[in-house]
Amino acid sequence: QLQLVQSGGGLVQAGGSLRLSCRASGSTFSRHCVGWFRQAPGKEREFVAAITWSGNLIDYSDSGKGRFTISGDAPNNSVHLQMHNLQPEDTAVYYCAAANTGARLVRTVAQYPYWGQGTQVTVST
Repeated sequence: QLQLVQSGGGLVQAGGSLRLSCRASGSTFSRHCVGWFRQAPGKEREFVAAITWSGNLIDYSDSGKGRFTISGDAPNNSVHLQMHNLQPEDTAVYYCAAANTGARLVRTVAQYPYWGQGTQVTVST
């Protein structure tokens, strides 16, 4: 059974950077799409970025384009989300998720059956 273990996150000042990591446990990423989502207090969980394990498909939300980079790390069976120029509106709990989709990249919460434990990202002014 695939489990996702997250690391990274924390508190950073506006304009700063953070890196989040998502490691597969109990199984390996193979034909998966791995995504990052975030949920701010009182708001719905929203798509941030996704990558197909083959690495040939990547997508970002409008808010992440130009600031966030998602990448696969095959030797560590992990996916990373590097975030630059963070702003207070990026404050949220960030979740990684995985779906066995083959070559398809998916973007909605309902399409992902596997979820990490979540990690808090707080951006101060």
